[in-house]
Amino acid sequence: MNSKLLRIHGKVQGVYYRDNAVAQAGELGVTGWVRNRHDGTVEALVCGATEAVEAFINWAHSGPTDARVDKIELTDGSQHGMPLAFERWPTR
Repeated sequence: MNSKLLRIHGKVQGVYYRDNAVAQAGELGVTGWVRNRHDGTVEALVCGATEAVEAFINWAHSGPTDARVDKIELTDGSQHGMPLAFERWPTR
């Protein structure tokens, strides 16, 4: 199992990034969560098989149609535990 915390920068709020992330996670079979941050970024914890986590990260670099991703910061997400589902969390 692999776990990554993503901080996604760019035009990523107001473009259904979180809803699309939930759908993408379901297709890939990963667990975790996604939420907007008050600084305009989107944060996501993605857990699962290494190949599925990498596929989610690859998707995250483009996101939904109206998004513009400038950069993604990746860190180890293991300190956040291993959720059983992928959820949309409130802004923090």
